[in-house]
Amino acid sequence: MAIQGSCLCNAVTFMVADNFDHFFICHCQHCQKDTGSAFAANLFINADAVTWLTGKENIRHFQLPSSRHAKSFCATCGSALPYVMSDNVTAVVPAGSLNSPPTKQPDAHIFTASRCLWESSLASIRSFRQFPGE
Repeated sequence: MAIQGSCLCNAVTFMVADNFDHFFICHCQHCQKDTGSAFAANLFINADAVTWLTGKENIRHFQLPSSRHAKSFCATCGSALPYVMSDNVTAVVPAGSLNSPPTKQPDAHIFTASRCLWESSLASIRSFRQFPGE
């Protein structure tokens, strides 16, 4: 089975096999800066499992010097997109770039020493199905 994915503006679309090897929730400081949030949710799969459907020319890539941290993103909307790691074998697929949920559940939280202090209270705060007041 395959899952379709895209960026926010739909300029870039892709298809990926739904047989991911790993699903990690990363709390490292690079992922916090990269996402602007507490963590990144990334799936790992063989690079051959990703097929670009549209907009491949719209993809930009950033590699943080002297690190393994990288990201690909849409040049129009900035949304995170899959990229191939430096090993040229493994693709990293941001979970939020998928148009439907994968069958794989997260395997582990990683780099928890960098976890945001406020993250531990998230389960106990109020929640809304939509933006409050709407």
